[in-house]
Amino acid sequence: MLTAILSQPEALAVAHVDLDITTILLLVLASALAGWIDAVVGGGGLIQLPALLLVPGMTPIQAVATNKIGSICGTTVSATTYLAKVKVDKSVTVPGAIFALIGAVMGALVASQIPEKAFTPIILVVLIGVGVFTLAKPSLGTEARLRFSERPRMHHGVSWLIGLLVGMYDGALGPGTGSFLVIGLVAVVGFSFLQASASAKVMNWATNFGSLLFFVPAGFVVWKAGLAVAVGNVIGGFFGAKLAISKGSKFVRVVFVVVVSALVLKLGFDMIRENL
Repeated sequence: MLTAILSQPEALAVAHVDLDITTILLLVLASALAGWIDAVVGGGGLIQLPALLLVPGMTPIQAVATNKIGSICGTTVSATTYLAKVKVDKSVTVPGAIFALIGAVMGALVASQIPEKAFTPIILVVLIGVGVFTLAKPSLGTEARLRFSERPRMHHGVSWLIGLLVGMYDGALGPGTGSFLVIGLVAVVGFSFLQASASAKVMNWATNFGSLLFFVPAGFVVWKAGLAVAVGNVIGGFFGAKLAISKGSKFVRVVFVVVVSALVLKLGFDMIRENL
């Protein structure tokens, strides 16, 4: 998504954005819901980014940059909440976050060479496959069933590769990054949905941080709107993580299927609209 916007000169304009109290409150509400979804399973950007794009006077690059402020605040709170209650594999999560950060930078570079339209059909097919696969296997992710428990190098290597690849996807396009991290750690590595959500939050924090290394010095963040979405994300992230921990992996699985379905509908609608 970043390089798609960078390729459009008109999107790079930095406008002065005035926010009234009503707009600020609506941003807090939208980002609270987005933070809740992100904390449970990822995909909150489906709500938060469109909400920012509706703010009068805000350019696309400012919306994307400001969105990352809210996202990193929300993932910080939800990751901290998860790590306090859920035992995660630190040998997977920490290096995976580093690889995700590197991948996000690589993805932005790769995307500059590939038309954005080439991504959407591929991601749409992958999402449909992920949704069908999850529905076809009701026991998937209800509890941990590690695929490579007797081969530590494979266990770590595959996990880190997931961080790298999904990080590249986040840098190149973006929608559903947290959901892709979750399903990768569940279906490929064998984590439970709850464990995968906890690890995904840390990795997703790293990709958000990588984006802000560019956005903040460039002056693209609208800080008043950023504060509003940060507050909402913190509230939603805290309660979302708490609920996911108390309800367990079955609850996370249900939310995952709903979010993946929403992603399929959104990307499908976008693809149809672009080709009309």
